[in-house]
Formats: sequence, C-alpha cells, structure tokens
Amino acid sequence: MSVSWKAPFPARSAVLSSIALAIVASIALSACGKKDAAPAAGGPPGGGMPPPQVGVVTVQPGNVGIETELPGRVEASRVAQVRARAAGILQKRLFTEGSDVKAGQVLYQIDPGPYAASAQSAAASLQRAEANLAQASATVQRYKPLVEVNAISKQDYVNAQATEKQAQADVAVGKAAVANAQITLGYAQVTAPISGRIGRSLVTEGALVGQGEATQLALIQQINPVYVNFTQSVAEVSRLRAAMQKGQLQRAGGAESAVVRIVQEDGSVLPQTGKLLFTDLSVDATTGQVTLRAEVPNAGGALLPGLYVRVRIEQAQVQNAVLLPQQAVTRTQQGDTVSIVAADGKISPRTVKINGSKDNNWVVTDGLKAGDQVMVDGFQKLQMAPPGTPVKAVPWTPAAPASAAPAAAAAPAAK
Repeated sequence: MSVSWKAPFPARSAVLSSIALAIVASIALSACGKKDAAPAAGGPPGGGMPPPQVGVVTVQPGNVGIETELPGRVEASRVAQVRARAAGILQKRLFTEGSDVKAGQVLYQIDPGPYAASAQSAAASLQRAEANLAQASATVQRYKPLVEVNAISKQDYVNAQATEKQAQADVAVGKAAVANAQITLGYAQVTAPISGRIGRSLVTEGALVGQGEATQLALIQQINPVYVNFTQSVAEVSRLRAAMQKGQLQRAGGAESAVVRIVQEDGSVLPQTGKLLFTDLSVDATTGQVTLRAEVPNAGGALLPGLYVRVRIEQAQVQNAVLLPQQAVTRTQQGDTVSIVAADGKISPRTVKINGSKDNNWVVTDGLKAGDQVMVDGFQKLQMAPPGTPVKAVPWTPAAPASAAPAAAAAPAAK
C-alpha cells in the first residue's frame, strides 16, 4: 500500500508568491509616497531653500523738518505772592492747599475788629464835618442880604464865606478818611490776586501777620499754559543761519509758528504741542548760550514749575530729503551706508549723506532716489546664507510699542 504526499508543496509555493508580491507593492508605495511628499516640504521644485524675506522701505523724498533737542525748564506763566496788607491776628484759612482758586476769592480772614472801629470813627468824623458845613452854609445865606444893605460889615460876610469853604474841605477830608478806613477794613479779608493753583499755606491760624511788613501767606501760580525756557548754543544758531543763507535749509515758518514738543524724563513726548514765543537778543557771556521761550498748553497739569524737560523744536526744513529708520543705516568712520534691494532681489551697498535726525529716523539728504528699496530688517537671515543670495523684499512695518504688547497678547485669551 503506497501513500502519496504532494498537496503541501503547491500551497507553500503560493504563500511565497504572495509574500513576494506584498514586498514589491510595499516598495512601490514607499517610492510613490516619497515622490508625493517632496513638494509638501515647502521647497522649490529643484529641492533648494526659498529666498529669505527682508523688510524694506520705499524711498519717497520730500520736505523734512530738522528738529533740535535742547534742555529746558518749566516756569509758571503768572506768579503772584499772597501777602497780608493789614496787621493783625490770622483767624481763618478759607481755601484748600493745592487747589485751584479764582481771582478775588477770599483766602484768609484777619481780625477785622480794629479796622471796623476805625471805619466807624471816620464815618462819625465825616458826619460832624457835614454838620459844620451845613451851619456855615446857612450863615453865608443869612449874611448875604444883610451885607447888601450894609446891615453887617463886609468883613463878617467874608469870614462867613471862609468858614463855609473850610467846612467843605473838612467834609472832603472826612470822605477820604472813610474811604481809607473801608479799604483797610477790606484788607482784613485777604483775596486771591490772580486765578491759578495755590500752594501750601505759609502761616497758620493765630499767627500775627502784617506787623511792620507785608507777610507772605501763600503763592499762586498759573500753570495752564506754562512757559518753557531753554537755551541753544550760538554756534548752532550761526550754523543754521548760514545753511539757510546758502539755500541748504528753509526756515520752518515764522518765529511764532515754530512747533515745540516736550520730552519728559522717561522719554515720552507730550501729545500737546507748544509754540515759540521769542528768542533773546543777548548772549550769556559765561556759557555762550541764547535763551528761548516757548508757551505750552498744560490742561492736565503734567508740567509743574521748576521741572527739567527736553525741548524738541523744528527750526528748519530740508528739501528733497528722506526719513530712514536708524537701524537701516550703517555708520562708520568711512561713511554712512545702506543696503539697496534691486528688482531681481540682489543686495548692493550705497553710500548716503545724513543731516540730523527726527523721531528715531535719520534725515538722508543725498545718495537715494525715489523708488529705491532700502533694507531695514532681515540682516540676521543673510548671515546664514551664501554671499550673493537673492532675497524677497516685503514692506517693513515698525514694531509695536512695548506698552501695547501685553494688550495684544491678552486679546486671544479674552476670546
């Protein structure tokens, strides 16, 4: 009896064939996947890196104001000392220290008793003088017809007329005494001579004031607007005038229209602008400086008398100049240069001429023309790229202020 065992061999061959087909299909799918994944990586068809993006500004020449920053000091536009014009004991203080007061407002009350008595005495003296005048006038009227018929001597009539005139003078003196007594009585109420902000009281209730001298009681200052006094060197003034005479600069309006901006100690610029009032005609012999004065609105009271500030004033303008961010200019001893991005993305250096600054920008007067694209941002990207690598120019926007960054970061969270 013979047994044949042929069935397993065909089954094994079929299994091997299936495994081989699966491997081939896997390799083919893997190759296809790599081919399809290449474009998804974001690279160009050739497989190279994309050109780096750099921020640029497009040059647009125009008239640019030349600003000069000078040290200055704030001064109140009006200052008045409140003094006691009547001697006596101070009874009341009728204002709040550090508040705003109006002209004519009662600030202090001095004991008015002695002055009220003097006013009453002067009034009584006036009444006596008026009575004497009435009697003297009646005598003259009675003597007049008598002297005409020689009933009395002419000397008696002349004496009566003289007595009447003396009585009239006594009445005038009495009226003046009453007016003087009323004025002195009014001095017992100390009023504000001007409107403004009053400081601390220099005396307290119960103090004897005005005895021998007009005691200072307080100080009132008007701080809206305020004056800002600042100085400028004669050499700088002469340089500006020479440049204007040569036509290199234009005068920025008249003397009264020059715009003044105030820079505080922390570097912030006040939103309100002032105007230049005058330039002193004399020069300080010790410092060689000329004094200028500006008037600045101060409704919020941010500027206090005696405060040291920086003053930015536009005294001249440059024609056909360009404002460039300071980070776009490379300044060396050999000169000032910028990077120009051409239409094909190539970068080339160019030498420029700078004439001052304005608002963190350089004022470029030569070396650029309208339409030039000046590179401002992206210099670090080029350090890793080979020399001559073309770039992609995009408009540059200034960074947001530091104070605005937290608010911007919190906006998504608020949603």
